[in-house]
Amino acid sequence: MSAEVATKTREARRSQRSNPPEAGAAVTRRTFVQVLGAGFLITVTEGVSLAQRRGAGRGGRSAEAVAARLHVHRDGTITVMTGKVEEGQGSRAQLTQAAAEELRVDAAKIRLVMADTALVPDDGMTAGSRTTPSTVPAVRQGAAAARQILTRLAARRWNVDEVGLDVRDGAVAHRATQRTVGYAELAGSEDLAEAFQRSIPPDVALTPVDQWEVMGTSVARPNLRDLVTGAHRYPSDITRPGMLYGRVLRAPRYGATLEAIDLSAAEAMDDVVVVREGPFVGVAAPSRYRARQALRAMAATAVWKTVPQPSSRELFSHLKKHVRTGRPRTTGSVEAALAGASKVLSETYEVAYVQHAPMEPRAAAAEWNDGKLTVWAGIDYPQRIQGDLSRAFGIPVERVRVIVPDMGGGFGGKHTGEAAEEAARLARAAGRPVAVHWSRVEEFTWAYFRPAALIECRGGLDEGGTLVAWDFTNINAGGAAIDTPYDVGSTRILSAASDSPLRQGAYRCLAATANNFARESFMDELAAAAGADPLEFRLAHLRNPRIRKVLELAAARFDWPARRKKVTPELGVGLACGTEKNSVVAACVEVAIDRERGELRVREVCEAFECGPIQNPGNLLSQVHGCIMMGLGPALREAIEFEDGRILNPRFSEYRVPRFEDLPKIDVHLVNNTEIPSAGAGETPIIAVAPAIANAVFLATGERIRRMPIRPSRSTRA
Repeated sequence: MSAEVATKTREARRSQRSNPPEAGAAVTRRTFVQVLGAGFLITVTEGVSLAQRRGAGRGGRSAEAVAARLHVHRDGTITVMTGKVEEGQGSRAQLTQAAAEELRVDAAKIRLVMADTALVPDDGMTAGSRTTPSTVPAVRQGAAAARQILTRLAARRWNVDEVGLDVRDGAVAHRATQRTVGYAELAGSEDLAEAFQRSIPPDVALTPVDQWEVMGTSVARPNLRDLVTGAHRYPSDITRPGMLYGRVLRAPRYGATLEAIDLSAAEAMDDVVVVREGPFVGVAAPSRYRARQALRAMAATAVWKTVPQPSSRELFSHLKKHVRTGRPRTTGSVEAALAGASKVLSETYEVAYVQHAPMEPRAAAAEWNDGKLTVWAGIDYPQRIQGDLSRAFGIPVERVRVIVPDMGGGFGGKHTGEAAEEAARLARAAGRPVAVHWSRVEEFTWAYFRPAALIECRGGLDEGGTLVAWDFTNINAGGAAIDTPYDVGSTRILSAASDSPLRQGAYRCLAATANNFARESFMDELAAAAGADPLEFRLAHLRNPRIRKVLELAAARFDWPARRKKVTPELGVGLACGTEKNSVVAACVEVAIDRERGELRVREVCEAFECGPIQNPGNLLSQVHGCIMMGLGPALREAIEFEDGRILNPRFSEYRVPRFEDLPKIDVHLVNNTEIPSAGAGETPIIAVAPAIANAVFLATGERIRRMPIRPSRSTRA
C-alpha cells in the first residue's frame, strides 16, 4: 500500500473522521489535501508536520499559523488539528465544540484530526488535566483568528466595514443589506489561503462565557456511533497488508539478565522471524498462535541471572530504610508549635502500588517504507514517542510518523512507548509490518505502577482545639497536592524520594490520591482529638472559598448532620475534601460494615465538584462518575503483590478492580464557577473517595484506618 491515504469513498471518509489516517510516513501536499478534503489548497504541512523537526513544538513555538490549526472545506465543514490524544476522557468532543464555538458553526461541521505527528501541532502530552486549560484555549484562538480572517475577507468583498457584519451558522452576514456569504464560498479564495499562513494573534478575542452557545452544552463524542457499534479501530485493531504478529521474550523476574539462549528451534519454524539485538529477543509470525509457539521454544532454552528483590510484605520498611531526605518547605516553627501544643498526634499512613488497569493494554503496529517508519500506537504523547523512535533507530525525526487512534484508556499509564519500539524493531527485521499486543499479564508486570507511599503526619492542637502545627512527609509518591489547604500557623511539608522496588510513574491525579488520603484521614483524627465534628473542624480551618463551597454543598446534599447521628457499628458516614489541578472536590459517603467478616461496602457517594466554567456538562458528569468508581478500587481492594522480583497478582482474576456489583448510589453536584478560567476535570474527583471511606469506618467502629486498600479488622470496638 502506498503512502497516500485512500479517501475515495464515503465510508472511507466517515472512517477518517473517527480514526487517524492509516498511511506511510511520507506526507505530501497531495496526501494532506486527501486527508482534509477539498478546500483551499495551501501547503499547510509546512506549519504542521515540519513544526516538530524545527524544534517548534510545545514550549518552543512562539507563533502558530492559522493553517497549522484548521482547514476550511468547500462544503462548509472545517478540519481542526490537535496533538492531543482521545483515551476516553472526552477531549474529542470538548475540542470539537471549542472550535465550533469560535467559528459560529454547529459542532457537526467540525472534523477533528488528533495525534498524528505528520499532520498536527505539538500540543504536549495528554496528561495532568492540561487539555482544558492549555489546548482548548489554543484551539479557540486558532478558530477565532480564522473567524476574523473570514469576516475581514467578506467585508473586503462587499467593501463595507467589519463592524456591520455578523457571523452565524458558518456564514458572514451584512446587517444593513442582508447579504450573506458562507465559509464554503470563501474557502476557494487565494486571499484566504494567504491569510491562513499568518500567525494566530496572541491577543485574539475569545467568546465570553456568558455568550457561549456550543461550549457549555453536552456535546457527545463525534465518533460515538463507531464506538458503540464496534466500527472504531483501537490501536490493537490496526492491521496492515502482509502484517505479522510479534511477541517479545520477557525476563522471569525484575532485574534478571539474559546469559544464554538457543534460537535454533524457533528459527527452524516456517514463516517465523527471530530477532536478537542485544538484550532484545523477539519473534514475528503470521498468527498470534504461531508467535506464541516460537516464543515458548526460545524461552525454554533461556538462561537468566537473577538478583534478590524485596517483597510487598516489606515494602514500607524498605521505603523508610532507603529514603533520600529532601528539603522541606516551612512556615513558622513546627517544633516550637508542637512543643507548646495542648495535644500532639503523630501517625503514619501507607498506600500500596496499584496498576492503571486500562481496558486496552499496550499495543502498536509498525511499518517501514523506504527507510521511513510509521507506527500506530496507544500512547499519550505522539511527539515524544516520535523522538524516542528516532533516537532508538538512528533516523531523522521527520522520517518517523506516530499515529494514535482513539485508545482504550490510559489513566496516566501510557506515557511510554515500549510496544511501539518493539513492533518497529521486529518490523525492520522482518521487512513487513508487525503488530505487538501486550497481554494483560505483561501490562500488569512490565508497565509502571502508581507509586506506593509512606506518609508521616504530626499535628498539634491548642487548648481550644485549633490546629497550630502541621508536619507532613510523603516518602516516595511525590508532591502533587501535598500542601495543606487548611489554615495552620506553622507547617513543615516534605516530599522525599526513596528506592522504589517497582517501576513507578504517573497515575490519575498522581500523588494527590495518597497525599489527600493521609491528610484527610489525619484531619479526622485531629477532629476527634479536639472533640469536634469532622465537618465543623474542617470549616473552622478552611479559608479557601472554593473548597468551602463544595464541602458545604456536599454536606448539605448528603444531609450530614442528620445522618451522622444515625451512625451504628454497622453503618458509618464519612467525608473528605481537597484541591488539585486548580479544581476542588468534596465527598460524603455511607459505608456498611460486616463486622464478623471484616468487610465493607460503599452504599452511597455524594460528591460536589467545581472546575471553573463547565464546558461540557454531560462529559464532566461522566468524568466525575468515572473518578469515583476508579477511586473505589485502590480504596477497597487494589494492591500489587510481589515477591522475589515477580508480580503475584497480574490478572483481573487476582487483582480485583471495581465491578458493577460494587456500584454504589452516586449523587454528583457540579458547581459552575464562571469567575475563573476552566480547569481540567478528569482527575481531581478521585482524591476524596478513599479518605471519606476510611473516615466512615472510624465513625462506625472506632477503628482508625491508616492504609490503602482499606481492610477493617474483624475485631473492632463499638
